[in-house]
Amino acid sequence: MYPPAHFTESRPEILLPAMRAHSFATVITAVDGVPLASHVPVVVDEGAAGAIKIRGHVARANPHWKQMEAGAPVLAIFHGPHGYVSPSWYEDGAKSVPTWNSVAVHAHGRARLLDPSELRASLNDLVAAHEGSAADRWRFDSLPAEYADKLMRAIVGFELAVERLEGKLKLSQNRSPDDRRRVREQLQGSADPMARDVARWMERLANPTVDDDARKP
Repeated sequence: MYPPAHFTESRPEILLPAMRAHSFATVITAVDGVPLASHVPVVVDEGAAGAIKIRGHVARANPHWKQMEAGAPVLAIFHGPHGYVSPSWYEDGAKSVPTWNSVAVHAHGRARLLDPSELRASLNDLVAAHEGSAADRWRFDSLPAEYADKLMRAIVGFELAVERLEGKLKLSQNRSPDDRRRVREQLQGSADPMARDVARWMERLANPTVDDDARKP
């Protein structure tokens, strides 16, 4: 990733929420100069001393897990919200051009494969993260044991131990405070929910101590 200084973000308290909110990751390895990518939903964990681990799974027929097992370096990319920014939104846009605001996080590390009990726990955590707390929420463990075991044999779980985390939050930090306000207001008024999400990220950077729930309309 090429992160200009004013768009670079390394704080886990900023990057982890982005990873969890956009947890359909692009997982990449490269062997002998040939990249291989898989697109998978993941669970992002933060453990003791700030250690970050990413758990997911791929189909057993997908050769990607073999590269992970062999110790190939892994890159997981989390694509956050993004949106168009018009120069007409600036106070003086005569010498400006259109641009694109965006949020992206790259996690680098090595992966190990999960054993069956770890894979089951990972699947339960992944489902729970998306099913929520409703009384009628679906649970992976609600499947008949024999059927669940059959399904699990068709996939391979992995855990990526993150060695390096880098973020690029391009959210008009290179513009004046007034221009940032104008861009944020334009995005907030957009009919596109992703554009409104970009505006929320701009507000998060401007007011990092404000709880996300307080930002919702």
